[in-house]
Amino acid sequence: MTVIINLLLVAVGFVLLIKGADFLVNGASSLAKRFNVSDIAIGLTVVAMGTSAPELVVNIISGSVTTESAGGAATHDIVFGNIIGSNIFNIFLILGVSSVIYPLTVQRNALWKEIPYSLLATFVFFILVNDQIFFGKDHNALSVIDAGILIVMFLIFLVYIFMNLTRNPDDSELVEDIVIFGSVKTTVMIVLGIAGLIFGGKMIVDNAVEIAKAFDVSEKLIGLTILAAGTSLPELATSAVAAFQKKSDLAVGNIVGSNIFNLLLVIGTTGFIHAPLGFPPALNLDLYFVMGGTFLLFLFMFTFAKYKLDRSEGFLYLLGFVAYMYILFEREGMGFGIFF
Repeated sequence: MTVIINLLLVAVGFVLLIKGADFLVNGASSLAKRFNVSDIAIGLTVVAMGTSAPELVVNIISGSVTTESAGGAATHDIVFGNIIGSNIFNIFLILGVSSVIYPLTVQRNALWKEIPYSLLATFVFFILVNDQIFFGKDHNALSVIDAGILIVMFLIFLVYIFMNLTRNPDDSELVEDIVIFGSVKTTVMIVLGIAGLIFGGKMIVDNAVEIAKAFDVSEKLIGLTILAAGTSLPELATSAVAAFQKKSDLAVGNIVGSNIFNLLLVIGTTGFIHAPLGFPPALNLDLYFVMGGTFLLFLFMFTFAKYKLDRSEGFLYLLGFVAYMYILFEREGMGFGIFF
C-alpha cells in the first residue's frame, strides 16, 4: 500500500514538474517578448532551457542523495542516472517515435555543428567522470573544476546560438507566436512555475528513493528509468507535436539541444552545488549508448534519404531502445519479471 502511495506521489510530482516548466516557459517567454527579444532567440534559450528544467531541478534536489559504492565511496547514482537516462530516452525513444510519425529532415547546420557538438560534449563528460581510467585516481568523481569545464562548454554553445541567430534572422517562423500576458499574470506564472518545479522535483526524488528501497532496486536503476522517462516528457511532447505538424527541424533541434543542455548545463550546475559527485563506473555502458545513438544520428543523414531521419531508421532507434532496456534490467539483476 505504501508503494502505491509513493507511485501516486511520483505521478503527482511529474504533473507539478511538467506544468511548472510549462508555466515558467510561457511566463518567461511573455516577459522576454515585452523586451522585444526575438521569437527564435526565446525558442533556443528560454524554451530549450524550460524543457531541461525538470532534469535540472531533480538533479539539484537529488544531489544530496548519495549511495555507498562497493569501494565505500559516495556515488550519486540518481544524479547521473537521470541525465544519462534522459539522453538515451531522447535519442532512441523520442527521435524514434517522432521519425515514425513523420520523417525528420535535419538542417545542414545541425548536421555539421550541433550533432557533432553533442557528441563532443558526451566524450568530454565521459573523460571528466572516469578519473580511474584516464587519471589513475582511486575513484571516479565530477569535481568543481570538471563542472566548470562543462559550464564553459555550455557558454560556448550559447555564443554559437546567438551568432547563428544574427546570421539567420529570418528563421523566426520556426517558432510559434509568443503570447504576451499582463504583468500580474506573467509574474504569477513565473512564480507558480518555479514553485511547481521545486515541489514537484522534491516529491519525485523523495518517493523514487522510497520505491527503490521497497523493491530493493538500485537508485541508479530508478534514475535511468522512472526519473529519466518522467523528466523527458517535455521533450517527448514537444518533438511529437513538432513531427505531427511536420516541423521536423524543431523536433530534431529540440532533442539535440536538450541533450547538450542536460550534459553541460544540468550536470555542470549540479556539480557546482554538490561537487564532488561520485560517478559509478557501471554507467559507462549507458554512456556508450548515448555516444552510439548520437553518432548513428550523424550516419543516418547519409543513408537512404540524405539529410533525413526516415521511418525505417526511426524503427531501428526504437529497437535500440528495447535492447537497451533489456540490457539495463539484466545488468541490474532484475530481469523483466519485476513487472509481472
